[in-house]
Amino acid sequence: MTDESQELVSSTGGNGILDNPGAFVSSLKRNNKQIKEDRATAIAEDTQLIYKRKIEDLQLNIKKMKREQENMLDLSPTDKLSLILASDFDSAAYTDKDVELGVKIRNLEITLEIATKRYNYLFGGM
Repeated sequence: MTDESQELVSSTGGNGILDNPGAFVSSLKRNNKQIKEDRATAIAEDTQLIYKRKIEDLQLNIKKMKREQENMLDLSPTDKLSLILASDFDSAAYTDKDVELGVKIRNLEITLEIATKRYNYLFGGM
């Protein structure tokens, strides 16, 4: 035996693993309840974090789309004093885009409402 290995054996009482188990041995000796608790904690933390991110992303997307819809009301193409000519304005395209944004916003609001309710149910509130 080398001096280092002999020192290791003598410092642990000869049995090494049995006298002073490290993280690996302790992990192997965990019971079923401890393993289930560790797995449940990991799954719950990951899921809760993903739910929070999903809700935050939905909130951000709703804000962006509402801003985009409001910005469509700005009919000054270059600065605050200029106006778009009536002949240059495409009413049909404006209407289509406004309605499309409105539908997207409403769908996101419904999704946000459902996600928030489920988050509160699953994790006890934000």
